Amino acid sequence: MSDPSRPSPQPAPAAHRVEAADLDAVERQLGRRPRGVAEVAHRCPCGEPDVLRTEPRLPDGTPFPTTYYATCPRLTGAVSTLETGGVMKEMTERLAHDGDLAAAYAAAHEHYLRQRAQLGDVPEIDGISAGGMPNRVKCLHVLVGHSLAAGPGVNPLGDEALAMLDDWWQPTSCAAVHAAEDAAATEEAQ
Repeated sequence: MSDPSRPSPQPAPAAHRVEAADLDAVERQLGRRPRGVAEVAHRCPCGEPDVLRTEPRLPDGTPFPTTYYATCPRLTGAVSTLETGGVMKEMTERLAHDGDLAAAYAAAHEHYLRQRAQLGDVPEIDGISAGGMPNRVKCLHVLVGHSLAAGPGVNPLGDEALAMLDDWWQPTSCAAVHAAEDAAATEEAQ
């Protein structure tokens, strides 16, 4: 489990454009070029992007409600392990019985909607956030992505899920692995 005394990862500063190197890193992570990227919303401690902020409408015109998209395979794998362990069901049950938690989660839903609205208006997804907000938990990846992008205290269930994760960027930095792969490819090409 994560050490509660360690500092929380902080959101990446807002950017006006996405660097080609970041898009390349995410392409390595996803196995495809990312679509509709507005900015890198959070960086892993290794330096690689691990959460993207995406446009509410993809370039092909498809509405896309997932504003915060987790991309790092180690992060998404760790979150998937929580999902298969029944964490979402337990969180959803707590929402039904804990008024303070439900109110904080509803506020996270509203925050998510405001953040997406900054990127544009898409009537087809108006009022729809992601991850099951505001009434249930159906995707921890979205909640964790939101918590990493927004910082602690915005999404209570995303924060809880983050606290359950081990340090996904350990023991070897993804950035270091990718740099070694790139160097080897360059050497072979010469």
